[in-house]
Parts: sequence; structure tokens; C-alpha cells
Amino acid sequence: MFCLHHDISATKWKDSSSGLHVDYDQRPDMFRGTVRYASAHAHLGRTASRRDDLESLAYTLIFLHRGRLPWQGYQGDNKSFLVCKKKMATSPEMLCCFCPPALKQFLEIVVNMKFDEEPNYSKLISLFEGLLGPNPAIRPINTDGAQKIIYQVGQKRGRLNIDEDDDQPKKKVRLGVPATQWISVYNARLPMKQRYHYNVADARLAQHVEKGIADGLLISCVASCTNLWALIMDAGTGFTSQVYELSPSFLHKEWIMDQWEKNYYISSIAGSNSGNSLVVMSKGTQYTQQSYKVSDSFPFKWINKKWREGFYVTSMTTAGSRWGVVMSRNAGFSDQVVELDFLYPSEGIHRRWDSGYRITSTAATLDQAALILSIPKRKPGDETQETLRTSQFPSIHVKEKWAKNLYLACLCYGRTVS
Repeated sequence: MFCLHHDISATKWKDSSSGLHVDYDQRPDMFRGTVRYASAHAHLGRTASRRDDLESLAYTLIFLHRGRLPWQGYQGDNKSFLVCKKKMATSPEMLCCFCPPALKQFLEIVVNMKFDEEPNYSKLISLFEGLLGPNPAIRPINTDGAQKIIYQVGQKRGRLNIDEDDDQPKKKVRLGVPATQWISVYNARLPMKQRYHYNVADARLAQHVEKGIADGLLISCVASCTNLWALIMDAGTGFTSQVYELSPSFLHKEWIMDQWEKNYYISSIAGSNSGNSLVVMSKGTQYTQQSYKVSDSFPFKWINKKWREGFYVTSMTTAGSRWGVVMSRNAGFSDQVVELDFLYPSEGIHRRWDSGYRITSTAATLDQAALILSIPKRKPGDETQETLRTSQFPSIHVKEKWAKNLYLACLCYGRTVS
């Protein structure tokens, strides 16, 4: 019932009174384990379970065989981040190229395990039987009590991959190949008019906005791809008025503060790779106070602090490797969590969905994706939410979703390890 982390005490994976598996969670500021051997889930602050000790065991065995692991040598405050990124970018084939095939097979199995999956210890042990040879002095291993003696570390990333329409999750082994992707999120709504524009240059943004306003539409979401803008406008924002600014600086503080004085609140933001930003501020929101932060890494500690003060994340974006996060009072949520990953965190999102959370903000850097999931105070009439990941802007898919009364709610573009 325990996970054993290197250099620290064991933690429970199973509740001794109820007999149930511990609940899934993620706290990106929480790391438990030894950096060299910890699972990627442990680096990302996910709750420990049995899969993590097995992944840690794999790294230990590979180290003992090879004498070195590819992520050794990183230094500095962001050491854990860099090691995790390297682990995610190193495929089992690359890591085990000089190892017996059994080690590669073992690693492929354990990095694809689900959070609460019971390991097939007999199968895992059998992988190594051929390495022992016909030595009569070696006694057979009794696996009857394996669950009690095999330990675990940290917690590994959702290796689940979602097809384009996010139907059935499929297990995916890390390939180590960066991939560009649009992450788009769709919510069920009553029929309404929605419009999208993408690959919009700075000079053409105003004409799209003016045309939308003339047709009774306001901006609900903005995003950026290779220094061009994507713009979503619809008739269901509930806003009464709107202003926006294109700025060569990332989240222009003076302009934002001026608009706050006029009772406008940030409703959507986007940053480009060159550091420009597009900030949309609206009247008619339910917000009563806002705060935002620009950071060189995902600012989870700040987010957690603001949660305790009654703020919730309402907008996010990135500019290169920098993060911009907006938090608001009276956001209409009763709880909020983060899923942060070097891959799209499929397993975490599905677990959150099962607990009543829905994606309310997304953002991605060149190598990480963050999704904010919230529980609304008022339960929506239709809780249907779907996500989509595509290499190109999902223009065809958006129209297909519209036919099902599913409308774009969040959008971001990034390049992630996959």
C-alpha cells in the first residue's frame, strides 16, 4: 500500500481503511524523489502510484547497466524541469540501445501504465528470466506477494494519446520527436453565431474585429501561431463593450491598468513568439478584481497563492518561453486545478472530467502545455466538452463541431515533446 521514493519515506498509494486507490492530483510545485531516477510524473508533481516506482526501477537498472543516464549533469534551479524534459524526449529505443531487450520492454510497459493500474508483476519479472540462464543455483522468484515488496516512486505522465476527435485514448510510447499542434476546446452551447479567423497579420486584425462587431459579435478567444493571430468571435460572450491592444511588449501594464480604471477586465490574451501581445478587455464580465503575472516558468506557486485569496485563472498565454496568467475574483468557479505536461496530459484531463472539472483556459510554450480545469458554481445545462489536437488550424473540424452545437471555448498553439 506504499510507494517508496528514493531518499525519502514511503507514501501510501492505497487507503488502508477503505481499500481504495488514492485520488489523482497534480501540484507542479511538489517534487518527491531523486532527480536522476524519478518518474516524469514525479517531476510534474503528480500523486505517486505503483507505476512510478517501476519507472524509477527501470532507470536504476539502466544506470547500473550503462553507468550513466542521458539527463545527468544538469545544474541550477531548473534542474528538475530540464531532467524531466530530457526524460520525456528520450525514447525507450534511445535509452536502451545498449541494453538487453528486456530492459526496453520493461520501460515501454511501465511508462504507459495508468495512474491506478495494477502492475502485472509476473509478466514484468518474466521479461528478465532469459537473462538469468539455466543456473540451478538461482531459485525461482515467488510473485505471490510481489505487490507487497515491489515499491514505487513519483508518478508518470499521461502517455495516453488522443486521436483527432478525442474519442478513444490510445497508449503511446515516447518518441522523442517535437510536434506542433493546435489544442482546441469545444463546449456545448445553445445554437449561436460564431466566427473564426486565423493567420491574421497585425494590419488586418482591425477589419476582422470591426466586421464582427457590425454583425453583433465580440471576441471570445484569441491565440497566436508563428507571429500571426487567431481570432474567435461569437454572439454568446455576454459582454457589453470591448477594447483591445496590440503591443510590442508582452502584456502592456500601463494600458491594462488604464482599462481597469474604466471597468474593463481582461477577457482573453495571446502572446507571439516575438514577444508581442494581443490583450482583449471587456465590460459586462462578472469579474470584480483582476491580477496577472508574467513569468519565465509556469507560475504555479503564485497561482496557488491567489487561489487562497479567492482568485481563479481566467486567461493564459505564452510568448516564446514566457507565461502570462490572468486571475480574477468572482470568476464563477468553486474549484480549479492545473494539468501541466510536456505532452498533452490526456489521462489527467479525463480523470478531471470524471470529477466534474471542465477546461477553462489553455496555453503552451515550445515544450509544455498547461490546461486549467474548473468546476463552475452553476452547473451548465449540458456539460459536454471535447478537445481536439491538430497540426493545422482546425477549420474543417470547427464546422463539424458547430453542427453538434459545440463551439470553440479555448484555443492555443504550441510545440511539445511527443
